[in-house]
Amino acid sequence: MKNFIPLALLLLVAFSSCQNNKQVKELQSGYYQEQFRPQYHFSPAKMWTNDPNGLVYYAGEYHLFYQYYPDSTVWGPMHWGHAVSRDLLKWEHLPIALYPDSLGYIFSGSAVIDTLNTSGLGQPGKPAMIAIFTYHDPKGEKKGTMNFQYQGLAFSLDKGRTWTKYSKNPVLPNPGLRDFRDPSVSWNNAAGKWIMTMAAGDHVRFYSSENLISWKLESEFGKAIGAHGGVWECPSLFEMNVSNEPGKKIWVLLVSINPGGPNGGSATQYFTGTFDGHTFKNDDNGIRWVDYGPDNYAGILWSNTGDRRIFLGWMNNWNYANKVPTSPWRGQMTIPRELSLISLNSKYFLRSYPVAELDKITHPIINNSTENGAVIKLNDENAGQIRIDFDIPENIESLSIGLSTDSGQAIEYGYYRKEGKIIWGRSMSGNAAFSDAFSNKGFSAHVNEFSAEHSVTILVDHCSAEFFFDKGLTSMTTLFFPRKEFTKIKLYTIPFSASIKNLKVSSIESVWSKQDKPGEK
Repeated sequence: MKNFIPLALLLLVAFSSCQNNKQVKELQSGYYQEQFRPQYHFSPAKMWTNDPNGLVYYAGEYHLFYQYYPDSTVWGPMHWGHAVSRDLLKWEHLPIALYPDSLGYIFSGSAVIDTLNTSGLGQPGKPAMIAIFTYHDPKGEKKGTMNFQYQGLAFSLDKGRTWTKYSKNPVLPNPGLRDFRDPSVSWNNAAGKWIMTMAAGDHVRFYSSENLISWKLESEFGKAIGAHGGVWECPSLFEMNVSNEPGKKIWVLLVSINPGGPNGGSATQYFTGTFDGHTFKNDDNGIRWVDYGPDNYAGILWSNTGDRRIFLGWMNNWNYANKVPTSPWRGQMTIPRELSLISLNSKYFLRSYPVAELDKITHPIINNSTENGAVIKLNDENAGQIRIDFDIPENIESLSIGLSTDSGQAIEYGYYRKEGKIIWGRSMSGNAAFSDAFSNKGFSAHVNEFSAEHSVTILVDHCSAEFFFDKGLTSMTTLFFPRKEFTKIKLYTIPFSASIKNLKVSSIESVWSKQDKPGEK
């Protein structure tokens, strides 16, 4: 890595609310105050989580279902955990929504509101919330069969509080593919039908249905397109407005891949193009990533949010997910991000940026301190949850950003205009001995140089940093586990006479407190 000059910063404390009834009884007095516990990112109160599932907005609530194993902090028989929020920040944990049954574990999937009652499962004044998910049969997998994954359906008539599994599951049998999972369902208004996007090994399949129960294969995409370093997972298809081309709409397809990410292990790629209700056609053969960091995977969008596209990813990497040094939980989510689409040089690119709701709990503590090379020290009160925002003027050739502790632990970022890259590392960030894959090299990301001046936003939360360049045109998510709090921030530019603009350092409130525990409200 190029002559990084360490810069420091840190974040503290809690985010999430309660978990299921079993967990509630076991919570101790230090609620969401454990070492490394995120304070404004979602994590379960206890045990294991991975992919976000069934994200849906209904009746003023954002529902977050997620892959969950209630009996261990390592991956096991999958359930759907459940939490709700009215602002995407403060979450109330609800009981487990879906349990494994005779058909198998409950793997990833999606949820929709069947407003037109196409399924016939709703009641007058009570549209059904429909979950479509993958059943994974561990016995069939052990026997070496090819058809141990198939798609099931469950529905709720009480805003997701209780669920009934469809009596004739599976609704989509396995067509003879070993990897056949993660259904993403949405209503296609132009075609007047539901579209399911399915991961099928090294590509995706599109199915259609008029009733969410009987499904027809429409087409396939991706066998020789995009990144293929690992299996494809967790696809999502949606249409977006182009922010700088009024009236223009483009289809976007997200596909997670493991391994094969740009910096090792898990990552999420995206494609742009057209979809006519039958076939997706991409408009560019280049490989593009939603996030260049090692710790953003399996991200999907909330459904039923109109034109707003809100993304959430699992903040981890399968290279070391079962080993990260957290307890009594393991796994957390990224900050919810607003997606937007921009046209640059006749190509379309995604931006992902923290949702505006975060501003409500963000409070500036430093404004316009731009002395080159100066160390910004944070007191104990502000050394936990932090946001940094600033602009990079066009006369800066390179920039180093360091977040560090008094004892020398640090994460470092470097921006190099000529190379068009951001390079960063976490080898000195603290506890990294739990996995050789965690910090054995630096990371890099390509920058789209479409303007003379650039912006940077960094969110830090106790064991993570999310870096957003140019409002998320390039983003990077990174876990780290410091032995002490990051209390210093340092910015250094070349040439030295240059300086950054509009620097703002803000504290971010913890969204968890003792009174958030069930029974104490």
